[in-house]
Amino acid sequence: MSYVKIFSLSVLLLMSFQYSLAQDGNQEYLKVEMHNGSVYIGVVVSEDDTTLVLRTDDIGEISLDKSKIKRRESIDHDRIKNGEVWFENPHSTRYLFSTNGIGLKKGEGYYQNTWIFFNNVNYGITHNFSLGGGLIPTFLFGTTAVPIWIMPKASIPLVKDNLHAAVGGLFGGVVGGGESFGLGLAYGVLTYGNTDNNLTFGMGYGYADGTWADIPIFTLSGMVRIKEKLYLISENYFVSADGSGIGLLSAALRWSPDNFAVDFGLIRPTDIGGEFIGAPWLGISIPFGR
Repeated sequence: MSYVKIFSLSVLLLMSFQYSLAQDGNQEYLKVEMHNGSVYIGVVVSEDDTTLVLRTDDIGEISLDKSKIKRRESIDHDRIKNGEVWFENPHSTRYLFSTNGIGLKKGEGYYQNTWIFFNNVNYGITHNFSLGGGLIPTFLFGTTAVPIWIMPKASIPLVKDNLHAAVGGLFGGVVGGGESFGLGLAYGVLTYGNTDNNLTFGMGYGYADGTWADIPIFTLSGMVRIKEKLYLISENYFVSADGSGIGLLSAALRWSPDNFAVDFGLIRPTDIGGEFIGAPWLGISIPFGR
């Protein structure tokens, strides 16, 4: 299977978010709320000790008395749509399952459920380190063998709002039932983009019972916000084994109001032919601590 085909589902994502990021430049955008209730959104033209000058889309340049400003907030230009500010992406640090280089903020977290049985909880210990854990509740079906895992992640913003790196892993196994064994993955990822539109390249090594794999796993994933509550997501894996490339492709939509997110899409191994389109993917996540 050609690697070009493995990347095919991410090409449109790459083109879309690169164009979006190119529009931002280095300008600072603010949302300013005055004590009288007025709200202004625009680019900072100038600022001194007493006056803030903004250039807005609807009324042009306006000078604001800083003593009358109740609140000001720096915002991404991508979040300004038709003069309104979209709410922040409530689930920006993860695609369908894999993570990106953007870190959870301190005190924020989320619960994620996939295919009903896979349960994860992640929490930001600091702005640069988060810790998660999960399990499959097989005990509900009368078995004592329970798959569990932990997910540490350290994130480093390299270029503000544009480039992020992270290292971490998924370490766990099956406990109970008289036997136990370990499984896991250690990874590093590099993310280009912001919380709404980004592309992530990653590499990791898996292990089983203390033995590390000789061949790395590569990932290419992306996210594009196309509506205030709608995102396009693609998460893809590939590995070269025995001189041939095999992989896993996905394409999904995320519907995400401010307080939860639902993912629905298709995943497909590259080495399956015939009329098989893909297996369904369904996941839900609920943020907390925001």
